[in-house]
Amino acid sequence: MIKNKVISNKKIPQKGMLHPDNRHHGRYDFNALTQVCPELSAFVIKNPANESTIDFSNSEALRALNKALLQFFYDVQFWQIPTNYLCPPIPGRADYIHYLSDLLAENNNGVIPTGKQVKVLDIGTGANCIYPILGSQINHWSFVGTDIDPISIKTAALIVKSNKNLIPFIKLRLQKNHTSIFQGIIKPQDKFTLTLCNPPFHSSMAKATAGTLRKLNNLDKNHSGDKSVKLNFGGQDNELCCEGGEIAFLKQMCTESKKYGQQVQWFSSLVSKSENVAPLKKLLKTLNAKQVKVINMSQGQKISRLIAWCF
Repeated sequence: MIKNKVISNKKIPQKGMLHPDNRHHGRYDFNALTQVCPELSAFVIKNPANESTIDFSNSEALRALNKALLQFFYDVQFWQIPTNYLCPPIPGRADYIHYLSDLLAENNNGVIPTGKQVKVLDIGTGANCIYPILGSQINHWSFVGTDIDPISIKTAALIVKSNKNLIPFIKLRLQKNHTSIFQGIIKPQDKFTLTLCNPPFHSSMAKATAGTLRKLNNLDKNHSGDKSVKLNFGGQDNELCCEGGEIAFLKQMCTESKKYGQQVQWFSSLVSKSENVAPLKKLLKTLNAKQVKVINMSQGQKISRLIAWCF
């Protein structure tokens, strides 16, 4: 198995574009995707320019698209999640993996470390198990995926069990203590290269629904008056919301991480709201973090970022 990958000096992300290593640049090739996943065909339509696309406000279409992408690019032949569970956009999730790869390469002579010796903890892996799938198939990293929802853990376990190429790389742990993030998950003997997380960023489901209404309006689907609209990307309460929203969750994560600083090389999380970065950096400084890095990412018009820290 390949143990490392050299970073090209030409890998300079451009504004509005995915990471240079991301496999999902450009428009989706629906002819190729429907060949590997025929069920996607039912959702393919033509846009005004007579180009193939799907209705991105349709949750069933998004699930079929994800199935096709995972089959075509990552050889995942079975991927199925319960209705109304989070169906994440794969290109953006892959970007997180690639930027973490670059982070590790910075301290490894510009070489991305690959192979099972790179151990990653995914906080809130969800029923979709997307980060362990992508990280294991892109870099052959080994993962422990955690979640507070038993259904998510059982579903993710079924996905792993149903794909031989995932079995050697992914294990799952149920977080039984809903008030903790790392405690009860990181065991005394554990050593992790990375932790990653896509935190719940809403403080209530009402705000999550309002966010979806804005997205649908941007897609010009004329849903502005439909207050009963469903979340097109799905998501259970625990996947989308927590008391105090994203900033409260991430402050708790930072505080808890101090205890496990000798067992984890790098902690990290996505940060949806830019205004949350400054207070997190301030908190990490008071916790005596040795390094704090904020890495900007962009997918089209959407700007996102991740924060990484170590002790």
